Amino acid sequence: MSISVRIRHDFGGFVLSADFAVDKPGITALFGPSGSGKTSIVNAIAGLLRPQSGRIALDGDTVLDTDAGLFVPPQKRRVGYMFQDARLFPHMTVQSNLRFGW
Repeated sequence: MSISVRIRHDFGGFVLSADFAVDKPGITALFGPSGSGKTSIVNAIAGLLRPQSGRIALDGDTVLDTDAGLFVPPQKRRVGYMFQDARLFPHMTVQSNLRFGW
């Protein structure tokens, strides 16, 4: 999956600003110190955080474009996500949780 991210979000005390693209298939990792915005970036890609400005595209399909007023909801983004804590749909299997929205 190709991913293109250019976002900015002010949390009041912390400003998240990210601009990157991943065009090659495989495993991609975000790393950095605690509190640097890794989870917030993943939340924005998944549609769980709506950045104040920017654009996100997944496989060439734009899922967020604040200039155009476009926001595709999480369940239509085809992104599987396992949270750091136990936030799963309790009536679904782990596989079903990962495939939610697919």
